[in-house]
Amino acid sequence: MEMDNKEKLKILHIGADPEFSSPIAYENHLVEIETLDNPFSVSQWIIQNRLPDALVCESRLQGENGLGFHDFWVAQFDAERKIPFILLIEEADQGVGSRALEQKIDDVFIKPIPGETLINRILMLRKDKPINVQTMVSEMNGFKPFRLTVLKRLFDIVTASICLIIASPLLLISAIAIKLETKGNVFYRSRRVGSGFKVFDSFKLRSMYAHSDKRLKELAHINELNKETSPGDPAMVNLESKNLQGDRNKPAQLGDSRITKVGSIIRKLNIDELPQLFNVIRGDISMVGNRPLPIYEAELLTTADWNDRFHSPAGITGIWKVVSRRKLRSMSHEDRSRLQNKYYQIARHRNSFWNDIWIIIQTFPVLFKKGNA
Repeated sequence: MEMDNKEKLKILHIGADPEFSSPIAYENHLVEIETLDNPFSVSQWIIQNRLPDALVCESRLQGENGLGFHDFWVAQFDAERKIPFILLIEEADQGVGSRALEQKIDDVFIKPIPGETLINRILMLRKDKPINVQTMVSEMNGFKPFRLTVLKRLFDIVTASICLIIASPLLLISAIAIKLETKGNVFYRSRRVGSGFKVFDSFKLRSMYAHSDKRLKELAHINELNKETSPGDPAMVNLESKNLQGDRNKPAQLGDSRITKVGSIIRKLNIDELPQLFNVIRGDISMVGNRPLPIYEAELLTTADWNDRFHSPAGITGIWKVVSRRKLRSMSHEDRSRLQNKYYQIARHRNSFWNDIWIIIQTFPVLFKKGNA
């Protein structure tokens, strides 16, 4: 009963491991601390809950540092810097502390720090920054999906509808073949992240055996992401524990026993991607845009360099499809980052529609180019 009378505070702790036990009873407050380790998880937590009352961020993060995460936080969710943001640094990183204060981070503490000391400082900062976090959610940049122009949306619906009508016999034949060869659903759904961090179900024809994720440990040498990009990219690592059913790696198909005979054919001909046209009609993605990321990839985008990709539409094709995988492997991380964000500028250009048409035209030869597979 005494707990019910306490004011509840929600604090997000950004770091790899929980630093504080939760909840913490402090004076007339009940403090709940949630530990997350990447920007995407933060965005999803806010969608499901609300903005936190404060953020406590480690200076050392996977693929990023606390200063970079602060840039991401301000750009996406707190442009007016109304929510207290505290950086935790190691004793050896005191140079980071001075840069943090220059960056207008509210305060810096050297670890370890007692939870009570941290909460007391947060309460002091909240007095200086009175805010109703409930009213801020609608104002945040991070949850504003890109608004398609009427022309682009009309083009998406008409083009996707025509393509589905033309491809319907091929889809029907493929569906029957999949059903006859193996048990399981004809369609495969994978959770993807699009514009404004929106998570949706992306549809494809199933090209692998049902429950193929259980066989991944036997096939650890197959790594789709390392084929598309080079090692060292913080967004691309070995994901042996993930189900890659929805992603394509044609060079690995010959040795990948998860793929069915029918699946091998529909992958080579890109037939398995045709159901994504339903996503276009539903408005999940556009015909042209950024590659919609699987959730596990979105969780690995730990730097603010990738922000713009979530402020432009996801698409069936785009610059990422036109550029060959061979060229992608030769790019530096910075070049790939710029490429991923380039469509953000294209989508806002006054000639964006005709740029989309040009990208679609360029897509066709790439699909059938052996060196791009």
